Amino acid sequence: MHNYMMGLARIMAMIGGAVLTLLILLTCISIAGRLLNGVFHSDGIEAMMPQFADWMTAHVGPVNGDFELVEAGVAFAIFSFIPLCQITAGHAAVDVFANSFPPRANRILRMVTEIIFALVLVLIAWRLGAGTVSKFENGETSFLLEFPTWWAYGTSLVAAVVAAIVGIYMAAVRSIEALTGRILVQDGVETQS
Repeated sequence: MHNYMMGLARIMAMIGGAVLTLLILLTCISIAGRLLNGVFHSDGIEAMMPQFADWMTAHVGPVNGDFELVEAGVAFAIFSFIPLCQITAGHAAVDVFANSFPPRANRILRMVTEIIFALVLVLIAWRLGAGTVSKFENGETSFLLEFPTWWAYGTSLVAAVVAAIVGIYMAAVRSIEALTGRILVQDGVETQS
């Protein structure tokens, strides 16, 4: 089961990384287009090559709706990275007091935090699902590209559901660990029994 969950988390992280990479390229292209558009609008270029400047300013510029795509893509990417972070215990933690606790207390503390995290992830997925249905039913579209906003909600919902599934799995693993005293998963790596 752990290998399946780890594989699922890694696939989501790779998809999220690919989306984030595309968004970075889109942003760079848009910024370069905006910069070049400003250069071709300069007085010197318009005076020396007016037809070329007019053609370039008509065809070179920022990507239309780039911020809409970045907004939707980053939300998806964030939810895509949560499962891997969850299963590998990669979340930030302040262990000032926890390091002085006995192992049993740390297992119980870890169980409680995993259960709370799982509940929060389920709540987020549930509300994101309700938001997706709402956006679908009212037909809302983005401002510039006019794509249905439920698309962005829906893709984020898929990643949020995977995050919730992995969160529930890790809550179950940490609960078994707290109850039995056996460590089943050590920082994302399944221990051998």
